[in-house]
Amino acid sequence: MRDATKFYIDGQWVAPLGGTVVDVINPADLTVSGQVALGSEADAMRAVAAARAAFDSWSQVSVAERIDYLKRISAALIARNDEIADAITAAMGAPMGLSRGAQAPSGPQHFGEVIRVLESYAFEYAMGTTLIRREPIGVCTLITPWNWPMNQIAAKVAPAIAAGCTMVLKPSELAPFDAVILAEIMDEVGLPKGVFNLVQGDGPGIGNALTSHVDVDMVSFTGSTRAGIQISTNAAPTIKRVALELGGKSANIILPDAKLEKAIPRSVRGCMANSGQSCNAPTRLLVPRALYPRVVELAVETANQLSVGMPSGNADLGPIANPNQYRRVVALIEQAMAEGCELLAGGPDCPEELRPGLFVRPTIFGNVTPDKSIAREEVFGPVLAIMVYDDVEQAIQIANDTAYGLSGYVWGTDVAAAKAVAARLRTGMVHLNGASLDSAAPFGGYKMSGIGREWGVHGLEEFLEIKSVYGGAA
Repeated sequence: MRDATKFYIDGQWVAPLGGTVVDVINPADLTVSGQVALGSEADAMRAVAAARAAFDSWSQVSVAERIDYLKRISAALIARNDEIADAITAAMGAPMGLSRGAQAPSGPQHFGEVIRVLESYAFEYAMGTTLIRREPIGVCTLITPWNWPMNQIAAKVAPAIAAGCTMVLKPSELAPFDAVILAEIMDEVGLPKGVFNLVQGDGPGIGNALTSHVDVDMVSFTGSTRAGIQISTNAAPTIKRVALELGGKSANIILPDAKLEKAIPRSVRGCMANSGQSCNAPTRLLVPRALYPRVVELAVETANQLSVGMPSGNADLGPIANPNQYRRVVALIEQAMAEGCELLAGGPDCPEELRPGLFVRPTIFGNVTPDKSIAREEVFGPVLAIMVYDDVEQAIQIANDTAYGLSGYVWGTDVAAAKAVAARLRTGMVHLNGASLDSAAPFGGYKMSGIGREWGVHGLEEFLEIKSVYGGAA
């Protein structure tokens, strides 16, 4: 039984001051995988106080010393990769191959990139006779989701440490166990007390206190747009910096000259990866009307090749991560069917042999129009909407006709033409012809997809203030 019932505050493992203890449910079979404490406002106050007390001394620690801590943390994450992966799978159901090959390794990947940036980053530089300084912003509240738990934790914790900030991490109460392992690592490497603090809990119980506290200088949050709005409201009275990485409804434009035999299978697999539970998933597939029949053929063929099964069996798709999300995914599939969208593959029913687990088959709808719910709402499940367009201008208009703006995808043999389309997409990221994410490049979005950027140097600078020292470079 995994245990997330103690908090790591001021360099010590402590019992919560309030709140309750609840079970963490394994979505693959609905068994109890462990327990987590849901902290209270009192726990938030204690953690923030520890971070505030540690800030003055930690902010003055040399860059070389911060790099040394980061390297030791990264090495420990690598050494405990399989343990972290198992903890992630037990909480949110990612297939073991995905957990061990991508979910857990994303932690040291982000730490490694921050180390590379920090080794040559200029915290001071001259602008004429003025000295420009970049200084740590202060105490940070870090709130992370359940879908890529270690990835999002590392993308915040690593740059916060690198910048000289102190922090309180509140991971999702639905996937709390990998954060406990990270706290153990922080203790083992001897990170000064109060620099990193871990509390567990939900939004009403502890999240609101952490995002409104007067002694918190910055909130970095990854999760739903609805929660991002609430956090912004909480932070506004004290004028905190708020960095938000929120939802998406990313369009995937197949240009007329795209190589369909490559583009469509990879697009379908990209949408379905992690059971569709990625904010940047290519969930709207925009295709030329004349190519629609062949696209459907390839898409359905790919979907039917994807296996759905228990995480221990290394299926392509594991379960949906929790009951609330499962109900939402199933409801949106049923709504799409009720709205007359053409169901080409999958559907709302869990495979009988996988009950009572929270499994959804790879689901594809065809001839989806922009007004349908499945084209406008973020499903966060293995659901693809295929939409047709008559010319590239219409494709761009459809792609941009969304409240979100996180990512986009363009496939085309003429790279110059594909880049021209990418330039007109109102999104923070665009993948050309299946190009992978780059951990050195900024990750984030436009519009309702968020504020600010994570990863690499841009992620580091989210945690830094800028000071002008006039005459300081004379």
